[in-house]
Amino acid sequence: MSLRVALMAAALAAPAAGVADALKLEFPAGARQTAEQVETFGSYRMPISPFRNGDIQSVWAEGQVRQQAWQVQARGMTTLQLLAPLRAQVEDSGFEVIFECEARQCGGFDFRYATENIPEPDMHVDLGDYRFMAAHRMGEDKPEYVAFLVSRSAGRGFVQITRVGPEEVAEDVLVASTKTPDLTTSLVDEGDEDDLAGPALGFSVPGVTGMPLTQQLEIHGRAVLEDLAFATGSSQLEQGDYTSLDLLAGYLKTHPERSVVLVGHTDAEGSLAGNIALSRKRAGAVEARLTALGVPASQIKAEGVGFLSPITSNLTEQGREANRRVEAILSSTE
Repeated sequence: MSLRVALMAAALAAPAAGVADALKLEFPAGARQTAEQVETFGSYRMPISPFRNGDIQSVWAEGQVRQQAWQVQARGMTTLQLLAPLRAQVEDSGFEVIFECEARQCGGFDFRYATENIPEPDMHVDLGDYRFMAAHRMGEDKPEYVAFLVSRSAGRGFVQITRVGPEEVAEDVLVASTKTPDLTTSLVDEGDEDDLAGPALGFSVPGVTGMPLTQQLEIHGRAVLEDLAFATGSSQLEQGDYTSLDLLAGYLKTHPERSVVLVGHTDAEGSLAGNIALSRKRAGAVEARLTALGVPASQIKAEGVGFLSPITSNLTEQGREANRRVEAILSSTE
């Protein structure tokens, strides 16, 4: 059995205006709503462009503002696979998509924090892996808007729905349905938080949850730059773009008062002296890449500790791979 979000719409002006068609969204079996907030008559800045030149273009939507956060088990699913069925359903209900983007194309950190979102832990947004979509349709008196923000952790999908339009006439807007969508997902066990604890490598980073990199820095003071790739035994970053570095660079440029220490780590193979030297060089390569992205050198420092600070056992290949990493440590005190 699946759950339905029924967003019942009515005209705001006169009762004689009639009731608009309901927007009904099918979620996968086992999906659960984790939060809801409703403003009877308010306004919402609906993004209709990426973050550019210090801002986003938006539509100032007015009416009832309803936001819901949903979670669904989605191990192995992409954000596009989560969003596509929702997009198809709103289009079938007469909505027209007016803007859609994916993390980096949206503007990454800047776009995410220029929009109004339900906070953690109800709505988790990975700044390097999310999608946004806005759509509208004309009602009897005024347009109705709906937006989706979709992200994921190692095992869960997170969906935020924002609907702005005529005041709903029904208080009970959640309707059980016997229809089963094509997505094959099951209910996340209450208390099963392992997929939010760290990277999908079978271990958790102490003190760090699956929250976005910049939030990890602000709350825990450190974050692993998980997507970096070095050739075996080399201190040079492999060619390509790295989302973690783009996000960290954006954070430091947006917060010139902040500074970080990049700390390189290795596994336990080889001598301590050799590993300390290699880890420092790898941290230095990350420092150089951030500087090339426009981060002032005064905000970055590179260090290396070799194998002296593992996050898991070096007795397995999986553990050794996890221990080979570069972390960003927030060194600011204010």
